[in-house]
Amino acid sequence: MTVAIIGGTGLTRLKGLEITHREVVHTPYGEPSGPITHGVLHGREVLFLARHGYGHTIPPHKVNYRANLWALRHLEVTRVIAVAAVGGISDAMAPGRIAFPDQIIDYTWSRHHTFFEHDLTHVTHIDFTHPYDPTLREVMIQAARVAGLDAVEQGTYAATQGPRLETAAEIRKLLRDGCDMVGMTGMPEAALARELELAYATCAVVANWGAGLRSEEITMADIEKNLDEGMERVRTLLGAFIPSL
Repeated sequence: MTVAIIGGTGLTRLKGLEITHREVVHTPYGEPSGPITHGVLHGREVLFLARHGYGHTIPPHKVNYRANLWALRHLEVTRVIAVAAVGGISDAMAPGRIAFPDQIIDYTWSRHHTFFEHDLTHVTHIDFTHPYDPTLREVMIQAARVAGLDAVEQGTYAATQGPRLETAAEIRKLLRDGCDMVGMTGMPEAALARELELAYATCAVVANWGAGLRSEEITMADIEKNLDEGMERVRTLLGAFIPSL
């Protein structure tokens, strides 16, 4: 069973991956974010794809989520780890920490959010009660514990449209809605993975506090610093997670 890692902001290349080759996949839904990188990480075959492109040039609302997931499924991937930068909302979500959300609320619009649109023989409704694969989440949680990482083991991810950051009022609304973190790429990626019957789970990296939760201005310098720290934790996590699969 092949595992794929989708890298978000701050993870356009997978450190330690022994690359064997790169593969261009053409899909019925257009072109993916880039070629799929094949390699070996901690002794296991791994596929890697940079969600925003390897030059980080594709904004969240323009990512071709359908093409990305279809390409991975075409290459016989069965499990997907999605790494994503988020803003922290609840008190536990301090910048630099990693988190494994167990729920998601979709606030996006106008994205291609399903494969079930045309030439249908019947209407398909997927069960999305638990949007992340529980087994894959548990393996990541146990790996984080083994690695001694101070990870947040559950939480609700708010998926917003982007590419702008949220207003302070929007963050207060998300907090009232029960959200713990906010990102721009969680949907429709999670739902599309479910439609393709891929086991999918997210490792979120907190890049900043949500707007208005702290007095300081949100700056790209702070985001980059926090992402650097958080991505080191992701690499440590993968070192414990990949061999345990």
